[in-house]
Amino acid sequence: MNKAITDGIQFMPPAFKDGLNVWSSGDGTPGSDTYDGAANAAFVPADADFGGCLELQKTSSTQKLRYMGQTPLQPGCYLQIKARVKAISGNLPTVRVAGWAGAAGNTHVSGVTEWADAVTLTTYGEVVEVTGIVGSGSRSGVDMPWGRTALYGHFGLDIEGPNGGIFRIDDIEITDVTSVFLRDMIGIVDVRDYGAVGDGSTDDSAAFEAADDAANGRTVFVPEGTYHLADSVTFVSEVSFEGKVTMPTDRMLLLTKNFDLPNYIDAFGNEELAFKKAFQALLNNADHESLNLGGRKVALSGPIDMQAAVPNKTSYATRRVIRNGQIEANDNAAWDTQVYSSQATYDPSNSKTLTNVANVANIPVGSLIKGNGVGREVYVRAKNVGAGEITLSSALYDAAGTQNFTFHDFKFMLDFRGFSQLSKFAMSDIEFQCNNRCSAIALAPSGVGFNLRDCFVSRPKDRGISSSGGGCQGMIIDQCQFLSSEDSLNVGDRVSIAVNANANDVKLRNNRATRFLHFAVLSGGNSLVLGNHFFQGDSVANGPRTAGVVIIGTYTSSVIAGNYVDNCSIEWTNEHDSSPDFVTGFSYSAMSITDNIFLSGEVASWFSYIVIRPYGTGHFLNGVSITDNKFRSINGYIDRAERVDTSFANLNFTRFRDVLFEGNTFHGVSHKSANPVRVRHEQNSASQTWVVDAEGRLPFGGRARGVDSIVPINALRNGSGSVRYHMPYVELERGSNSDQVHLRFEEAVQGEVAVQMRIDK
Repeated sequence: MNKAITDGIQFMPPAFKDGLNVWSSGDGTPGSDTYDGAANAAFVPADADFGGCLELQKTSSTQKLRYMGQTPLQPGCYLQIKARVKAISGNLPTVRVAGWAGAAGNTHVSGVTEWADAVTLTTYGEVVEVTGIVGSGSRSGVDMPWGRTALYGHFGLDIEGPNGGIFRIDDIEITDVTSVFLRDMIGIVDVRDYGAVGDGSTDDSAAFEAADDAANGRTVFVPEGTYHLADSVTFVSEVSFEGKVTMPTDRMLLLTKNFDLPNYIDAFGNEELAFKKAFQALLNNADHESLNLGGRKVALSGPIDMQAAVPNKTSYATRRVIRNGQIEANDNAAWDTQVYSSQATYDPSNSKTLTNVANVANIPVGSLIKGNGVGREVYVRAKNVGAGEITLSSALYDAAGTQNFTFHDFKFMLDFRGFSQLSKFAMSDIEFQCNNRCSAIALAPSGVGFNLRDCFVSRPKDRGISSSGGGCQGMIIDQCQFLSSEDSLNVGDRVSIAVNANANDVKLRNNRATRFLHFAVLSGGNSLVLGNHFFQGDSVANGPRTAGVVIIGTYTSSVIAGNYVDNCSIEWTNEHDSSPDFVTGFSYSAMSITDNIFLSGEVASWFSYIVIRPYGTGHFLNGVSITDNKFRSINGYIDRAERVDTSFANLNFTRFRDVLFEGNTFHGVSHKSANPVRVRHEQNSASQTWVVDAEGRLPFGGRARGVDSIVPINALRNGSGSVRYHMPYVELERGSNSDQVHLRFEEAVQGEVAVQMRIDK
C-alpha cells in the first residue's frame, strides 16, 4: 500500500532550492519565523555530497527546522521522514527527526511523542542519515505514534547540543512506508486453506478449529459461502465473517476475542438467531461477563424462550449482563395473548393450590389468574398435570369453593420462565420497543439479584417486567423509563402494569413511568421505592385515579421516599391473604412514606394520595411513619390526603400503635391531618366540660385515643372573671366519630388552650 500511488497524496516537501520561505525555525505553524533571509541560514547550490542543500549555523539550544506545509496523516498510513546531515565546522551537534502534531481546527495534539531517536555527529564531513516514522498506531518501529486525532504534521529536524557549529542538510524526504507494516495489518488465516468447503451441508467444524489453531494472533477469515458447523466451535483468535454459518440449536459458536452481537449477526446473517446464539455463548463461558449489542436493533418475530436458546442450562447463577441496544417486536400473531378458562377448586387451608383443575395440561405456567376472590397479580407458578393441580404465586382472599377461573398467558419479548433459577442477571442501556404488541421481560420462577438499569420499556401491551414466582428476589430497577401504550386511554380503561414482584428486597430507584394502570405492584416485604416519578392522570374532570404503587401484605417493612407521585396514589392492601381477617401478628406494620411529592389535578373530592384497603376485619396500624411529604391538589380541593378504603372492611381504630404523621404540607386539601395533631380550642363561655374537636384532622379517620399535652394560651377565668390555675383531666374518644376529647375542670372556666391529640397510645 502506498497512498502517494493509490490516492495521489503528496507527502514530499519541496527542495531547499525552491526557497526557504516554507521552512520554519519554529513549529512550522502559520505565522512562525522562516529561514528566508535569516543570518544563520543559506542555500548552497553545489555541495560535493548533496548537490543543493541547506547550510545552518546553530544559534539556539534547540535549532528547529520544520516544513510549513501540512503533511496529511491517515489512520493506518505510516510515513518515514529521512534526512542526511554532515558537520562542517565548530561544535558537533545531535540531530533527530521531529514534528508538530496538528488536529482539526489547526489545534495541537498534546501528550504524543513528537521526535525520533537522536544521532550525534562525531566527525566533520561525514554524512549521517537520520530517520523517524510517524503513524496512528503504536507499532514496533513507529517512533511517533500520534493516534487518530492527528490529521497532519509539520515535519523536519531538531538540532541540539552546543551552539556555534555549522552543518549542512540535504533535502528532507517524506515517504509512505505503510508496506513495512502490511504483513501485520492484513495478516489473516483463511478457513478455506484448512479444509472448509462452505457449501451449506459439509461439516466445517474441524476446519474452523484448525484455522483458529494456526492463527497465532492473526485474524481468522471466513470468506463468502455458507458454512455448516455440526459441532461447537470456539475461536480464541479474532474472526471476521464475510460468509455465514449454520449450526444446530444445541451447538455453540464462542467468539472469545470479538464477542459482541454485531459479529454474531455477521456470522448468522439473522438478528434474532444471532441474539439467541450470542446469549447461548454468554452463558457458556465465552470469556466475557457481558454481551454488548453494539447499538444494534434486534427485530423479533415472536417471544424468545431464553432457556430454550441455551439447552444445556436449566439454571444459572454467575453474573451476566446484556447491554447497549434495542429490541423490537415485529407485527406478528405470535404475540397474541392466549386466554384459557377452567373450573377449579380452592381451599383456603391449602392457600397456594388450585385442585381439580379441568384441562390443566393446557394452562401455561406463568399465566395470570383472574376470578372471584382473586387479588391482583396472582400467577400460575407450577402445575401437576397428573394430580390436576396448579401452584399459585399467592393466596386468594375470598375464593373458597369451586368456580371458573381465566388464565391469561401474556407474551414477552424475553421470557426467562423456562429456567428453574436465574440469579445475578442484568440488562442495561436497552430499549424494549414493545409497540403495544407484547410485554417486555418475564423473570425466572426463582433467583436473586435481577437488575435492569438505564433502560426504556416502551409501550408494553400488558406488563413491562413481570414475575410469576420468586425470580424477583432482590430485584433492582434503576433509572429506567416505562412508557405506557395507554397514554390516550382514560384511567378506568387501562390494564397495563409496568412492574410486578412477589418476593422480598425489591428496589425501584429513580425511574419514570407514564400512565399505566399501576406503576408497580409489590407483594413482598422490605421494598425500597426511592426517587421515582410515576403519573397516571387523564383529562376527565373529577375522574378516578388508580394506585401508582400497590403494596400487598400487612407487615411490609418497606420505604417509599423521595418520589414524585403524580395524579395517582399509594395503596396498601392484604389481598394475598387466604384468611384476610386479622387473627394474630403485627397487622399493617413497618411502613415509612416520607419526603414524597404528591400532586393531583381535576380529581374527585374523595380522592386521596395514601389509601389503606383492608380485605378483612380487625386490622390496625402498627408502626407507620408518614412524614415530610408535600400534598397538593390543583383545580379543585380534595377532602384529605389519606383514607381507608372500606370496600371490604374498615380498620380497628382501637388498636393503633406507633403512628407518626407529621411534618407534611397541604395545599388544596381540606383536612390537614397529623398525628399528633395540635388543636387550638377557644371556650367563650365558662364551662366545666370543654368539648375539643379534632375537626377531621386525625389521620385515616382515627379516634382520639390519647392527649400528649394541654397548654393554656391565656389565663383561665371563672364566670366572675377571676383567674384559675386548674388542670383538667381528659375523657377520650368522645363524639359520634370518637374524634373528640372532653376536658373536665374543677369548676366552670373559659379561655383558650392548645391540645395535642393522637390516634394511638
